Amino acid sequence: MAPLWTERMRSQLRGPAEHTAEEATPGELRRSAFILVLMLIALVVLVVPVLKDLPLGKGTRTGIFAWLLVALALYWMWAGMGYRPLLLCQLLFFSAAAALITAKLLMVAVSIEGLVIMRDMSRLLIQAGTLCAAANLGGMLLALTFKKPESG
Repeated sequence: MAPLWTERMRSQLRGPAEHTAEEATPGELRRSAFILVLMLIALVVLVVPVLKDLPLGKGTRTGIFAWLLVALALYWMWAGMGYRPLLLCQLLFFSAAAALITAKLLMVAVSIEGLVIMRDMSRLLIQAGTLCAAANLGGMLLALTFKKPESG
C-alpha cells in the first residue's frame, strides 16, 4: 500500500488540462482566473524587483525575464489556463523574444556589439505577449461574468 503523501500528490497532479477556457465550467474558469491573477501578481511583486536588483546588464535581465515568461506560457498552455489561440500567440511572442535576446547576448559574447535593436524588438515582443496574457485574463473574467451557473 502506498504512503498517504503519495496518494495526496497524485490527487494534486492532475496532468494536462482536458480543455481550455472555451469549454470550462464557471468553477473551472474561476479557479483558473484566480490562479492566473496570483501568478501575475507574484511575477510583478517578487520576480521583477529581484531581476532589477541583479548586478547584470539590461540584455541579460531581459533574457532571464523572457525565458521565465516562456516557461510560464508553456505552463499556462499545459494547464489549459485560458483560450488556446491567445495562449499560442503569447507563447509565440515570448519565445521569439527569448530567442532574439539570447541571440543578441551570444553576439555580444563573441564581441559583436551595437545591435541594440534586437533587445528593443525582444522588449516589444514581450509587451505583445503581455497584451495577449491580459486579453486572455480579461476574456476569462468576461466569460465568468456572462456565463450562467450550471443548475444541478
